[in-house]
Amino acid sequence: MDKLGSMKMFVGVAEAGGFAKAASRAALSTAAVSRAIMELEASLQTRLFNRTTRQISLTEAGRRYLEHCERILNEVALADAEAMGAAAQPNGRLRVHATASFGQHYLTPLLARYTQQFEDVSVDLVLAQRTPDLLEERFDVAIVVAQTLKDSSLVSQRLGTSRSVLCAAPQYLARRGTPLDIGDLERHTCVQLTRQDLPVLAWEFEGQHEGEPARTFRPTQQAPLTVNIAEALGEAIRAGMGIGMLPIPTALQGMRDGTLVQVLPGARLKPFNVFALYASRQYLDAKIKTLVEFLREAVPRRMAEHEQELQLLNARYDHDVVCES
Repeated sequence: MDKLGSMKMFVGVAEAGGFAKAASRAALSTAAVSRAIMELEASLQTRLFNRTTRQISLTEAGRRYLEHCERILNEVALADAEAMGAAAQPNGRLRVHATASFGQHYLTPLLARYTQQFEDVSVDLVLAQRTPDLLEERFDVAIVVAQTLKDSSLVSQRLGTSRSVLCAAPQYLARRGTPLDIGDLERHTCVQLTRQDLPVLAWEFEGQHEGEPARTFRPTQQAPLTVNIAEALGEAIRAGMGIGMLPIPTALQGMRDGTLVQVLPGARLKPFNVFALYASRQYLDAKIKTLVEFLREAVPRRMAEHEQELQLLNARYDHDVVCES
């Protein structure tokens, strides 16, 4: 027996004042409506209507039951409207997970713009160097930086690519010399950025010219430092510990004030993809949909701005070197 359906039928009969009118409004037969009410009364072991050949009226128990049914059906209607509204209008709390460096340099300022645009959405952003279990930890969206994704039932949307560069402190290069080729890195101290879900044990370079194969550099000496946060690695490189790979926004912080220099600017490291992961494409919550669409447009634009600034800083550094010589 469909209890909720029977409640709706009971309320319909009470409002219509008869089985025939209620049946007409519900596009059912009078017999079907009468049978549904009889089954409801049987399940409750209570008579809800007094019946005569001309009219029906609610019993005392029926009047009390009607009040409860109307309240329950109103709550169901409100719940349905709220759930349908979540798919149409962004609102509520949005739980987002991202890695520390990407979250700090890209996601945080972009989320500030997103919440200005969608004022009914508030964001709970968690930064950690791992990929979470979205369902277990109740995240709506995870932003993942990886070359490829593991097989999963999650939906993924590619937001763009994130590139890193090799950097060193000027005092380190003055002491150890500036590498002119990838092979020259063998003679240098290399510090490493590594994460549990993205271990970087080698530096992979794209071919410098069309058709040229990619190259991989694996440090032969044990790294004097490995660290899982790009900003911490940047501080170690700034202190002259060696050459390391940094995401562009982290490198820019030191390049702006001259405490970091890009090494081998002509050798491009293989980029990482940036993905937004969420649980399902079906009946997607509006706040998740709008966030992913917002990031697909905003992230590549912000990355292009960083690339442009990187080129300008390299040009300024080259100009300064020429002037000093």
